[in-house]
This record gives sequence, structure tokens and C-alpha cells, in this order.
Amino acid sequence: MPVIDRIADLADEIAGWRRDLHAHPELQYEVHRTAAFVAEKLRAFGCDEVATGIGRTGVVGVIRGRGHGSNRAIGLRADMDALPIQEARDLPYRSTVPGTMHACGHDGHTAMLLGAARYLAETRAFGGSAVLIFQPAEEGGGGGEAMVKDGMMERFGVEAVYGLHNIPDQPLGTFAIRPGPIMASTDRFTIHIEGRGGHAALPHAAIDTVLVGSHIVVALQSVVARALDPLDSGVVSVCAVEAGHAFNVLPQRAELRGTLRALTPAARTLMLERVQAIVVNVAAAFGAQASVDFASGYPATENHPAETDFMADVAEQIVGADQVDRDVAPMMAAEDFAYMLAHRPGAYIFMGNGPSAGLHHPDYDFNDAAIPYGASLWARIIETGLPPHA
Repeated sequence: MPVIDRIADLADEIAGWRRDLHAHPELQYEVHRTAAFVAEKLRAFGCDEVATGIGRTGVVGVIRGRGHGSNRAIGLRADMDALPIQEARDLPYRSTVPGTMHACGHDGHTAMLLGAARYLAETRAFGGSAVLIFQPAEEGGGGGEAMVKDGMMERFGVEAVYGLHNIPDQPLGTFAIRPGPIMASTDRFTIHIEGRGGHAALPHAAIDTVLVGSHIVVALQSVVARALDPLDSGVVSVCAVEAGHAFNVLPQRAELRGTLRALTPAARTLMLERVQAIVVNVAAAFGAQASVDFASGYPATENHPAETDFMADVAEQIVGADQVDRDVAPMMAAEDFAYMLAHRPGAYIFMGNGPSAGLHHPDYDFNDAAIPYGASLWARIIETGLPPHA
């Protein structure tokens, strides 16, 4: 069962929606135009219910099948928000908002789910309900958590939930998935170092916070290399250093900022503990004082085994078994679909975007040729998971 013919026929129209969204990107929860666009389309398709304002600016559409004997509901999720990046490519549909662009393909994710919604509303060849989830604020705002806390799962009776993300340089027409952790947890840290400022020519009379910070940066690399089990995965990255302004002054204070990534709760806890201990004790060894402020980000995205197998089976219906990798390596980026998977069983899959610039890059663009694959996957998950005569 390859790409659905009706969805292939709609592909150009779906691409038009995607390009409209691309030209009008919005950030985090401020996706008012995008949410209105989505809600208008869902109503025009004849969805049985369209709810707005879920998790502040999220949209949920419900399509009830014509089948009998099932009150089950499956959720399909797409993210809507863009990134604070200036677009580099001079596309006909390039961003009209300075400093903001769809650099992660959420415009494509939203358009594909809309395409599936149109098909499902036309055919309704399933039992139960398709719950179409359009989420704000995936890029650091925790919109998935906000929708869950707003009672979305209970209100719409969602029993299982599925998500996807395009992946640059993964071949077009392929999918990749794995059971268990597929994307990492993320935590932010800010390290504050207090030394003793002084003249650069008299370092013995000062406590050099730049030197202290440099040793902390090096020591933090031992967390993954020496504290974490070699069979586990983790990342500690220091991404910003701020200290002083003059060429001849040793600064009184320094600040380091960075991120931690892990695939399991145990590894995450261990890394947080080791960072805390290293920062305090390395600073003390130089006579300085240091503290760490942690800001928790997203938990790891963990696929449920049965739902992973089901999603992979459906993907094989679309592209064939040889085009579905069932044991892809986890990615150390983070994804707030994790919150939905913590409340309902489900799975998250990677979809090939073909050759392209990387995610979050100013040259990135979603590949419209991927639309029939993603939209067909969504439709077949509903038709296969909610058979009309269950």
C-alpha cells in the first residue's frame, strides 16, 4: 500500500499551505496567525470538532469515522512554531518576518497533518476518532506539556499519540524509528564564578576568574568521559563565556552557560550531580567561589515498544520494509513530544527530508517532495489503528 493516491493529488495544494506558513513564521506561543490558519482549514474540511486555545494557542481537530463499534481515539501531533533565525535563502516564499524563520520544518509538519486531515474528513474509512494536535512552543517553550496540563488527553479521549520530525540528509521516502529513548533530555546550566579582580600585571594579587572558568570547562569534559557508563550517552557543552571587558584587567566575575543532554533519567541525575561538584570544587581549589543554576528542559523522548512496532509497520505500508530503519541511533537533540509520551503510549519517527541544510540553519528549507509520505503515514495510522469494524 504505497503513498495514498488522493494525498498525492493534493500534494501541490498542501505545499501551497506549507509555503504560506513558511512566509509567515511565528515564535513559541505567539502562533496566532498559524493557529487561525489551521483552525480555518479544519473547519473547512468538515472536522466534527475544532478546539482552539489548548495549551494557550494550540489547536485540536477531531474527525469521527463512519465505522461502528469503536469509541477509541488516536492522536497525531504536529508542531507549529518557528525559530528566531534570519533566513538566508532568497526563496519566493521566504520569511516576511525579520529575524524569524521556519528553520526546523514545523511548517511542513503542520501542512502534512492538515493534508491528512482533509483526506480523513473526506473518506472517514475508520472507526473511532482521529485527534489532530497542532502544538505551539516546541522550540524551548514546552507547548507539549502545556497542552497535556490543559487536559487535552482526557478531553479528547486520546489513547495513543504519534509524532514525527523531518531529518535532513536522511533519504527522501524513508523513515527511521526505535523503541525506547530516541531523543535526549535537556537541561540548561549557568555557572557563576566570583574571584578577586585586579591588574593583569599583578596576577598574584588577584583570583583570576578567567583561569578558573577555563579549568571548569576542561574538567566538565570528564563528566561524560569518566563518570558516565561508556554504554550510556550524554553531552556536556559549555556554549557561552562572559568575563571582563578590558585587556589589562582580571575580572572579578565570570559566567559560563551551557547544556546537558542524556538519554536516561539515571544518566541525567548523575550528570547534574557531577557538574555541581566539579564547579564548586574546582573553583575552591583556586580560592574562588562558584555556584550553578540549573534550568530543567525537556525529558528524554521515549518510544513505547508496541506503538513503535505499529508505527514502523504502517510506515512500511507506505514506503516498503527496506525503507524503514527500525533501530536508528538516538539523537541527542531534545523534543517536547516527550511530555505527551509520558502521559499516553505512542511513538515518534524520523522522516527523510533528502539533501538539505541542517535543522536550525539559516539555509534550511523543508522538502515539499516529502509531503505525500508524511501525510500518507498519518492517514494510514488512523485507518490501520482504528479499523472501521473493530
